[in-house]
Amino acid sequence: MSPTTLPTGLDHGHVTFLGAGPGDPGLLTLRAVEALATADVLVAEGDVLDVVRKHARHGVAEVHTDGGPSSDPVPGTGTPQLAVVDGASTTAGVPAVRDAAHLVMEAARGGRRVVRAVSGDPGLDAYAAEEMLACARAGVPFEVVPGVATAVGVPAYAGVPLRDAEGADVRFVDARTASDRCWSEVGASDGTVVVSTTLDSVGAAAGELVSAGRKPDTPMTVTVAGTTTRQRTWTATLGTIAQTLKQAKVLPSPEGGRPVIVVVGERSAAAQRDQLSWFENKPLFGWKVLVPRTKEQAASLSEQLRSYGAVPHEVPTIAVEPPRTPQQMERAVKGLVTGRYEWIAFTSVNAVKAVREKFEEYGLDARAFAGIKVAAVGEQTAKALVAFGVKPDLVPSGEQSAAGLLEDWPPYDPVFDPIDRVFLPRADIATETLVAGLIELGWEVDDVTAYRTVRASPPPAETREAIKGGGFDAVLFTSSSTVRNLVGIAGKPHNVTVIACIGPATAKTAEEHGLRVDVMAPEPSVHKLAEALADFGLRRRAAALESGDAVTRPSERRPGARRRRTT
Repeated sequence: MSPTTLPTGLDHGHVTFLGAGPGDPGLLTLRAVEALATADVLVAEGDVLDVVRKHARHGVAEVHTDGGPSSDPVPGTGTPQLAVVDGASTTAGVPAVRDAAHLVMEAARGGRRVVRAVSGDPGLDAYAAEEMLACARAGVPFEVVPGVATAVGVPAYAGVPLRDAEGADVRFVDARTASDRCWSEVGASDGTVVVSTTLDSVGAAAGELVSAGRKPDTPMTVTVAGTTTRQRTWTATLGTIAQTLKQAKVLPSPEGGRPVIVVVGERSAAAQRDQLSWFENKPLFGWKVLVPRTKEQAASLSEQLRSYGAVPHEVPTIAVEPPRTPQQMERAVKGLVTGRYEWIAFTSVNAVKAVREKFEEYGLDARAFAGIKVAAVGEQTAKALVAFGVKPDLVPSGEQSAAGLLEDWPPYDPVFDPIDRVFLPRADIATETLVAGLIELGWEVDDVTAYRTVRASPPPAETREAIKGGGFDAVLFTSSSTVRNLVGIAGKPHNVTVIACIGPATAKTAEEHGLRVDVMAPEPSVHKLAEALADFGLRRRAAALESGDAVTRPSERRPGARRRRTT
């Protein structure tokens, strides 16, 4: 039986010490995800909570160990407050002495399941043994879920293998606690040394290794913000690293206290890293990409962009609302049930959603589609129908558009088609292309407004400034309305921003608004649009490397742009 499924005592609860890895949420183990799904309380630093909270169950309480907003004392009580994910805030009787062990022990009272999440691995990165001993002394059952250690995960993402077929020795050093004896031992070794330190202490660590016997020309890499899309790695030698960081204008910096992982040894040589740096070489690595879509439609596109190394920023530009007069939609759905239609054609996910909601209102389900032929435009629309329990009879074999659907739509035949009518649930701003084409093929069409699209509220001022000031590297336009609405609520994107459009009509609208279109999808699909942007980024990177230029993001080309951030 899995430890997280074991019953807990009424008084003692259960604690899971969980390694959250070095920063990439994708590095959480399956066991970690399982533990998070059953937790009543999460105890962690704020940045670690950002990594794990996605997998927590609805209503889980959070306790910040670093004085974050959810652990600020309730006025007049001196007790930290618990913030509840997706729910109302509650207050727990946590003692005023707010060290992590006290927080964990108090959270476990009353039989609650507590996840104590730490960065990296609980045994190597977090010094969690004292908290475990406190649980043992109090009789609180606990388990340990190992995580990817920072000193192991960050070099892997930086393209710096720690060992090879020869099996060289690997030594791990924490510069904050290393003794003179420790430096002497790693200095006398010819193996790989992995040093955990801070950015402004890299030079001092390099000096310690040289003083202990390492040659000044020994290769080394320095990685900050490892495993995240803010990662950056510098390659140098023990003797040149201080000058390298100075020339790159990384130091001096007020953010010099940020943690870094340093790898010293032949395996960190630049020639090898150029071939193995898979993460930072992703086509859109670090690009901040604006996704102006409805909230429901943005999720899958954002996930695809993340796979290319981008940082998607979703800005709703269109809100979907019910029609002002629902009677037309109600009559059409009743007609669908009573056999009025031969076909129903869905041109968007929102149309599927609108019909499904009306079905549920009447207590109907997918069985009401029996005997009716169903058409769908686009992969996502077809998936939404399948999720509803309906397999489309017709999806365009070519272009996923109204024109593509008409190419495959059969003409009305009174011999084979007992009914000559088509139900077309659509948006209030839909074009007449499909209606006119169906009528030309001999069909009668009930063109019904299933939902209205209205302009969303403006995004926050910070986002509007980033759009107009060139803070975004690219923006994806998936329809003409997203162009018009984004410009209307937030302003025109800066001329350094890469403009990517889903098709010719959208590109024309963008150009009419004074935008230069850089990327266009080979076919009208949001996923093909993301692929096209990734191809653009790949070609841009290759051109920079071929000409000997530094690889930069588009936003770094604007006047007054800051150099790449290291945090």
